[in-house]
Amino acid sequence: MTDHVRIYLPKLGESIVSATVVQWFKQEGDWIEKDEPLLEVSTDKVNSEIPSPIAGTLTQILAHPAQELQVGEALALLSQIKKTTIAQSEALSPAVLRLLQEKKISLTAIDQIPRTGQGGRLTKQDVEKYCPHHILPPALTCEEDSIERIEMSKMRKAIAANMVKSFYEAPHASLITEVDVTPLVRTIAENKQAFLQEHGVKLSITAYVALAISRALKSYPLLNSSLENDTIVMKRYVNLGVAVSVDQGVMVPVIQGCQSLSLVEIATQIGQLALKAREHRLLPQDVQEGSITMTNFGMTGTLIGVPIIRYPEVAIIGLGAISKKVVAMPDDSIAIRSMMMISLTFDHRVLDGLYGCGFLNELKKLLELENFEKHTAELFFPGKST
Repeated sequence: MTDHVRIYLPKLGESIVSATVVQWFKQEGDWIEKDEPLLEVSTDKVNSEIPSPIAGTLTQILAHPAQELQVGEALALLSQIKKTTIAQSEALSPAVLRLLQEKKISLTAIDQIPRTGQGGRLTKQDVEKYCPHHILPPALTCEEDSIERIEMSKMRKAIAANMVKSFYEAPHASLITEVDVTPLVRTIAENKQAFLQEHGVKLSITAYVALAISRALKSYPLLNSSLENDTIVMKRYVNLGVAVSVDQGVMVPVIQGCQSLSLVEIATQIGQLALKAREHRLLPQDVQEGSITMTNFGMTGTLIGVPIIRYPEVAIIGLGAISKKVVAMPDDSIAIRSMMMISLTFDHRVLDGLYGCGFLNELKKLLELENFEKHTAELFFPGKST
């Protein structure tokens, strides 16, 4: 009877059937405790850490970085018997152990290293001499050295496939408007410190625009839909996706039920979801069931962008950077105002330009209102204070 236990790729979400190995946190020969992270995998939705279901020694890695597996395929073999490690049996010094770890040499592989220490012990010099032959790649030619080839991650491949499908399947059309956000900028500046202290999240223009989008969609619901063959599926809820830049690309966590949330609730969700995205802690349910998306180019200083729709949605809103401009006012006076460009890209099969113009005008009207958040709360939620 064997003491080895086979570890399999678990189901990571309702619609996820495969994942790609990103990295192992343990090497062959290492001991791992139950529920301690064993490896990281990537899906087309999120990156996830796979914990060990048992305590044991990692005896064999069966799936290697960049390898794609289906749910239920084997990842590794673990031994439940905690044997005395090679390090303990040979009394390896801490310096040698650290060097082995730095050079990514597993304890089960050290028998291959020639030893010159007293009594046949392994020394740092032995490890240093062995490593060039063990792990260094062959010398690159001048031509090879001038080119770097980077394999696309699982997430990047999924983003690319979705963008290609959306761009070539849906006829894109875009509209752009300029919004005077001077009152909002002033309100944020006056209240951001108190807001942070009271609610624990930042008050931002993104939260105000998210609120305005969810309210404007009540009058223009076609933008909050999807297309299934020849049928337009209009949603009565607003699940607003908010694009977040991460080291592997862009994640789009979703604010569920945005149409019934207050400014505080929206700001809280944006802050929490963005943090989870950057720390790779998003769960599959955090990125599913989006009905419309917003992306903020302005955070990088870009004035305007025309994004690609996220399939199967039919619209995406792009926010540009806020910049100060000299503007002619309604009374013909001149003033310096904080202005922001907002773009709307939509699927022309589902709606026409005039409909899109109507939505942008409604969005602009809401954002330019004095006391916008209070006004919309009273307008759509009579008697509700925020």
